[in-house]
Amino acid sequence: MKNRKQVLAVLLAGTMVAGSLAGCGGGNAPATDTPAVENNNQTETTAGTEAAGTDETVAEGEEPAASSAKTMEELAAMEYDERSTYLYEQNLGEFYELYMEAKAEVSDLSKRHAMMAVAEAKLLESGVLNPQTAQGGSYAMSRVVPGTVTSVLWGNDEYRFHNALVTTELIKTADRTEMKQKWAELQGTGTYLDWVKTYLEEKGYELMDSYAFNAFNSDPTTWDILSTSQTVDSYAPVNTYDGLLEYDNENIQQPALATSYDVSDDGKTYTFHIREGVDWVDSQGRKVADVKADDWVAGFQHMIDTNGGLGDLVDGVVLNASGYISGEITDFSQVGVKAVDDYTLEYTLEEAIPYFPSMLGYNVFAPLSRDYYTSQGGKFGEEFDASAADYSYGKSPDNIAYCGPFLITNFTSKNVIAFKQNESYWNKDNVTIKSMTWPYEDQSDATKMYNDVKSGVLTGSGLSTSEVETAKADGLFDEYVYVSSTNGSTFPIYYNLYRTAYANSNDETKVVSVLTDEEKDLANAALGNASFRLAVSFATDKAARQAQRVGEDLKLGRLRNAYLPGNFVTLESETTIDINGTATTFPAGTNYGEIVQAQLDADGYPIKAFDKNADDGVGSSDGYDGWYNPENAAAYLDKAIEELAAQGVVIDAEHPVRLELPYTSSIEWVTNQANAVKQSIEGALGDKVEIVLADCADNNEWHYTGYFTDYGYEANYNITDISGWGPDYGDPATYLDTFLPDYSGYVTKSLGIF
Repeated sequence: MKNRKQVLAVLLAGTMVAGSLAGCGGGNAPATDTPAVENNNQTETTAGTEAAGTDETVAEGEEPAASSAKTMEELAAMEYDERSTYLYEQNLGEFYELYMEAKAEVSDLSKRHAMMAVAEAKLLESGVLNPQTAQGGSYAMSRVVPGTVTSVLWGNDEYRFHNALVTTELIKTADRTEMKQKWAELQGTGTYLDWVKTYLEEKGYELMDSYAFNAFNSDPTTWDILSTSQTVDSYAPVNTYDGLLEYDNENIQQPALATSYDVSDDGKTYTFHIREGVDWVDSQGRKVADVKADDWVAGFQHMIDTNGGLGDLVDGVVLNASGYISGEITDFSQVGVKAVDDYTLEYTLEEAIPYFPSMLGYNVFAPLSRDYYTSQGGKFGEEFDASAADYSYGKSPDNIAYCGPFLITNFTSKNVIAFKQNESYWNKDNVTIKSMTWPYEDQSDATKMYNDVKSGVLTGSGLSTSEVETAKADGLFDEYVYVSSTNGSTFPIYYNLYRTAYANSNDETKVVSVLTDEEKDLANAALGNASFRLAVSFATDKAARQAQRVGEDLKLGRLRNAYLPGNFVTLESETTIDINGTATTFPAGTNYGEIVQAQLDADGYPIKAFDKNADDGVGSSDGYDGWYNPENAAAYLDKAIEELAAQGVVIDAEHPVRLELPYTSSIEWVTNQANAVKQSIEGALGDKVEIVLADCADNNEWHYTGYFTDYGYEANYNITDISGWGPDYGDPATYLDTFLPDYSGYVTKSLGIF
């Protein structure tokens, strides 16, 4: 693989700005309705979408260029790497150049993020993907006050509830909307909590200091949070320790066990000053050690030793972490994490990474009491052995040390997890939740959680279809039910720029294409053209597709209109960047998506990637359809036909483009979604485009058409909707790196290249 990367560097050098080709990796487990921070590349088991189309037609301005001047014969004659590089340059060259310029900006985060937003606009304009859905967007009822738990879309802090505000009565939908709007107005000022407490008092709400959460539907496999990348194993333990920093309710990172930190002039060394006087205690609240800088050194080494899947996040980030992970380095003192003294911790990075502090919210950077760990039979390096007879660390809540707001007082398998306040917690006077009870919910009773929320046994919950109907019958739906927020995972439709696989790579007898050789060539020629890809995207009725999964009422809820959530980051300071030759200033607090939209508008593309009025006026890239428009689809198809005709490619009723879309008939909603896509595209584009549904006998066959593949040449489809991506850290690079021209750019393989 190293040789291939060197070839790419040479091929790209003449036309692109040089830059890092490092991409973000991830696990291979399918995603679920629960945000899965451990699985970045996710299967879409929950996707769909919708929205109302716009009335815009193809606008004047910069038009999408034809993607390739080479003939199909010339492309076929190329070596795989050469062809991949050529297709990438033709289709994503502008995105790449702008993105590399943005990545090179490491001194001004706001400018970096604004520049990345411009690059994303170019990615959307290329038409290589059509964003479809996120996770979330479901009906819910709750007593949790909006804006009192962090809503950052990465890390584990969203599962920390010690500072939540919880009311004794269910919160009315209208009041929730008003609070959300005020949060958006005050976000970043540090004043929302004071405002919302006054608001709640004026509205007659009373607060309580307990929280009953329904996250417990599967027993944790371990209580050692440094040994697991599974979300289910993080929900409870993250409430038992504090990290160096923590995102507050307004999504601003605040000191936790680090009172402050310094960054070296070259941006490679971070020095954290550890809070003194903090205790490690056992599950009974008895002190076992002092919290010291060495706890993060011990935690980092143990995290890698366990090989629990978290090492990918620091591979290539922390100095020599890669070598220790691979075994090339056995002396851990060579790794870039060091306790300078008892209360000074130092991380040294491979290169300047301005988003490094945002990574600290993950359990990968959790502390570990070295003394307590060794007392539980724990060892480090080559001596680590989780199967040793005396090794008990993490096997139960009684076998971990605590330095966070809660102690776990009871864990009964498939029954309950109970928490009480840690009386030794350094910040206990500012904790609003004193106890938590998490009852086990196996969801065998279709309306149990609704009834538990209604009675107060649960603080809040999402609602199933049957529970929605019960809420309507009880007269509670209109007054208390709201649509939950979406998370950071994005599930697009991807277009294969040059398909070479016409059966599954693991079994060539499975999902065999029905296309003729002529149809294969025509599909490749068409999908190599940006105008054609955009025509198909504008023809896809996301609302109809999503309705097959969640019904008419919620068909808009999960829809996403950009690759990154529009509110993923906001500008920390006023920032001026170039938009098509014009210096354009965006004020502090501007959402990332607003800048994406500004570039799209300047370029004249009829895509609504961010709507300031969405999400109850907060502004969002979710909850509406900013793409579907049959008029735009027809106009872009006409452009594509004209552009391809100049290359000798004919598209008409006698020569329609036939595109294969795999699906599995073993899942009803997947089948229905595939048919909805087929009907909307063919309905908008007439007899010039046909969607051929490629039936996969089961989920496994479906996944092997594209999700379980390693390289673009194995992609057995023309278009696919099987996978998505979620963020690892708080910088747009966590998404955009996946489109790098490299074998580590995960999503690039979904385009049939690399």
